[in-house]
Amino acid sequence: MSPIAVEVAVEAHLNAILRCYTREASVPVATGPLTLTVGASTVTARVEHASRTGLHQFTDVLLDGAPPAPQDLVRVLSADADPAEIDDLAARTAESVRNVARFVEEADGERGPGRFLEFEQALLFGHLNHPAPKSRDGLSGAELAAYSPELGGRFAVHWFEADAELVSSDQVAGAPSLQGLDALQLMGALAGITPSDGRVLVPAHPWQAAAVLQRPRVAELVAAGRVKSLGPQGAQWYPTSSLRTLFHPDLPVMLKLSLGLRITNSRRESTPTELRRGLEINRLLDAAYNAGTATAHPRFSIVRDPAWVALDEGGPTLTGLDVAVREVPADVNSYACLAGLVAPRPGGISRLSAFAAEDPAAWVAEYIDNVLIPMLHLYAETGIGLEAHQQNTLVRLDGLGRIRGGAYRDNQGYYLASSYLRSLLAVTGLRDSTLAVVDDPIVDDRLTYYLLHNQALAVVGCLAADGMADEGELLGVVRERLTAALPLLKSAGPDGDRLARRWLEADTLPCKANMLTRLRGIDEVVAPLDAQSVYLDIPNPLR
Repeated sequence: MSPIAVEVAVEAHLNAILRCYTREASVPVATGPLTLTVGASTVTARVEHASRTGLHQFTDVLLDGAPPAPQDLVRVLSADADPAEIDDLAARTAESVRNVARFVEEADGERGPGRFLEFEQALLFGHLNHPAPKSRDGLSGAELAAYSPELGGRFAVHWFEADAELVSSDQVAGAPSLQGLDALQLMGALAGITPSDGRVLVPAHPWQAAAVLQRPRVAELVAAGRVKSLGPQGAQWYPTSSLRTLFHPDLPVMLKLSLGLRITNSRRESTPTELRRGLEINRLLDAAYNAGTATAHPRFSIVRDPAWVALDEGGPTLTGLDVAVREVPADVNSYACLAGLVAPRPGGISRLSAFAAEDPAAWVAEYIDNVLIPMLHLYAETGIGLEAHQQNTLVRLDGLGRIRGGAYRDNQGYYLASSYLRSLLAVTGLRDSTLAVVDDPIVDDRLTYYLLHNQALAVVGCLAADGMADEGELLGVVRERLTAALPLLKSAGPDGDRLARRWLEADTLPCKANMLTRLRGIDEVVAPLDAQSVYLDIPNPLR
């Protein structure tokens, strides 16, 4: 690894760690020297760019007068946490540094075709407010190359053939992307394999295939001949920014597979509820549950997950072999993952700044109107809150990088404010919902982090950090567009402008603490919703 690539990776992690710590310890950050006294240690740095959105830029970071390794800085700043959790986070941070150094070293390597993949493969540094953003739980060098979007990874899906009674599936009727096939027929078409009589096919990520074959439950089914490993077959798929959702430029669907790797805070294995949730959203959209939002914001859409297949032996739990089928949006190469748009580029400005350079304020205004406001409108009208962090937010762009719409993708990240449950069940005719039903104030807090801090203000922070515009002026644009949308939101549902008004008026707002969440060993996929992450109040950047 070249010294330059390692230096870039180390600097990125030191910045991310200090952003986490200063936010989570309520340390004021202003341009100039910064000194932190933590126990018997002293951390010093120079703040080159202080940001109200939290995207500070630090240089000359020293620990007790010497340049620290990022994992050592983590240890010092986490000294009050559980020692086992500190050891684990330090190891994951060191692993993340190694991975980022490799991504930077090979940044000019071969990549997948099309603009959609360009943005999926652009996250060289990962989450800019996480101490170990590119930790991948010990992938080997060859596995890292094959399975990482940052390295242009591409691989064939591993297929299993199983007795039909061991496999559950479902799909919405008439989904165009299924091409007239049911979910199990679609699996055969994608694999290019005709299963034996009484058998069906289930795909797996190759890493997951190797892992589940070591699990007693699956190993017993294989030994009994009821499940057969067929190995990698068929098309070569590209991993997207989530690693476990796979894309092929010539196919109408993506595959979202379980992946037991721990990535940042969680192992990414699907749950039965998550698989079914995608279909419930499909059916709600088909029933025009969001008619007001769809009418008011025709350029915003939700990417649908119209089918799923799972090896579950007909029981209530999964084995780790399952897939959610996701539609590929029409004109997919007009869509850019927000995380890829705002991702820093070594030695240059972000792709967002290149697109918005001519008029950053206008780009921010279009973003708020076409991406953020539709999500707020949907919440006000239906009670459905989208966990629309940067990776799940798609921005539709024209050839010059101007905004033409937006979309949301995920079958996991749907909250439902409990006050809306009765009206939703009246539409579905069901007794319960697969959406994550929680009290309205908790949904408000989650959306404040995901929609405001992590998404919309990331646009502002990126443009300001790249020197495209004054951050205060861009925050003013956000305030102006939110204010202009208040009447529309108020008309969308009971107290529909509540959340936007809170963002405009509150002195502090809740924000997720990524470092503390990680140090407490919380797996956000399986944790209870009211304890899913550590949250804290921070000064409202819009005030």
